[in-house]
Amino acid sequence: MNDFDLIVRDADIATVGDRYRADIGIRGGRIVAIAQSLPGAAAEVIDARGRLVTPGGVDGHCHFDQPTSDGSKFADDFFTGTRSAACGGTTTVIPFACQQKGHSLQEAVDDYHRRAQGKAVIDYAFHLIVSDPTPHVTQQELPRLVEQGYTSIKIYMTYDDLKLDDRQIIEVLAAARRHGAMTMVHAENSDCIAWLTEHLLAAGFTAPKYHASSRPMAVEREATHRAIALSELLDTPILLVHVSGREAVEQIHWARGRGLPIHAETCPQYLFLSAEDLGIAADDPLHGARCICSPPPRDKANQKFIWNALASGLFTIFSSDHAPFNMAGPTGKRVAGDDAPFSRVPNGVPGVETRLPLLLSEGVLGGRIDIHRFVELTATNPARLYGLYPRKGTIAVGSDADLVLWSVFEKGQELRLAHDMLHSAADYTPYEGRSLRAWPALTLSRGRTVWREGRFLAQPGDGAFLPCQRPHAPRTSSPLDQWLAP
Repeated sequence: MNDFDLIVRDADIATVGDRYRADIGIRGGRIVAIAQSLPGAAAEVIDARGRLVTPGGVDGHCHFDQPTSDGSKFADDFFTGTRSAACGGTTTVIPFACQQKGHSLQEAVDDYHRRAQGKAVIDYAFHLIVSDPTPHVTQQELPRLVEQGYTSIKIYMTYDDLKLDDRQIIEVLAAARRHGAMTMVHAENSDCIAWLTEHLLAAGFTAPKYHASSRPMAVEREATHRAIALSELLDTPILLVHVSGREAVEQIHWARGRGLPIHAETCPQYLFLSAEDLGIAADDPLHGARCICSPPPRDKANQKFIWNALASGLFTIFSSDHAPFNMAGPTGKRVAGDDAPFSRVPNGVPGVETRLPLLLSEGVLGGRIDIHRFVELTATNPARLYGLYPRKGTIAVGSDADLVLWSVFEKGQELRLAHDMLHSAADYTPYEGRSLRAWPALTLSRGRTVWREGRFLAQPGDGAFLPCQRPHAPRTSSPLDQWLAP
């Protein structure tokens, strides 16, 4: 009889706090032993040969098969999206069950489970998007759903079909505070964007590059400051998602200096893309549409600022914000036609498969961050923030056997990134042609090999839905609660 289902031998293990060589023993999908040399037999042995081994990535911000209101359709469903994640070293994803205005939050959750059922190849949880916070939603549905393991809520300060006003934001934050949920905030000033967009279009400035002009750093800075103020008022943590620029970072520094519980996320597009990418003409007048996302990529000087904030500890997590729309076909970036103005191009870029290789290559191997910070940003902190730690996000006895074995390339022998090597259903990558010094050689999800040396090996339905724990305790002892009670 075998002692283990699988042993990974001679792994160069990196976690948030340690780096050491050891064997990893796996049984029943969990790590059951870690030792310098494990005795006993196993049904399977993987010789890591001293390769770097990190926890499987946890991508806390990605969009798969999410309903839209403009006729567009996300390129990835739960099969192709999780396949792409697994091939890039990510073993847990948390996409969004999006409430439609006039509908209940429970309807959104039920619909999203139907979309995911039998398709995911790795484990997944759901965030909730609240777009219509009626008293029924905030006082009945949210408490019940948080109790069932949907413990993170996203709200928007922009997009007409999703945005909340300040009063509605306060109602959601109050509910999150009472029930121990984490609130994620897309912070951009909707009225400023609408005014700028109207005047740009009236002046004939319709090309993709003007998307950046319609969403300058000031609109993100103002909304970031306002979100922080509302968080302070309600005495509850928030996460500011996809922070793009220096001015929003300065607001977060200010809040942290006051001791406020403000978390922050950034994404690959703010390290590797710039406003120049929106303006590329090429032979395709909509080429720049490939890089339209919100907030938009900033100038190249700003990239350095985001890198510095990533290294300094300002950012809590590093997510992909994978939101893939195809360039070809009638339901992607060209849903409103080839001559559509920037304001009618669906927002989002693909990135769930390239998130980890980009950060390991340019961050760790480029000398900007160390391997422990890499693990913290891409696995451990997302698992902690969203109530999945220590099952996910670390390499430890008792944790799920979610592991990535890395191939690392010497300078001069880098891997050149190309769309045809990726596994998303999106028809492009905005990072085409970049040189990479790392790529996953093997990905394990709960002890199953899902990616190995260029071969995808998982099956639809291998992934499981994960209820999340509350990321912080419900707050019921403050004098504030005397008048916040429903």
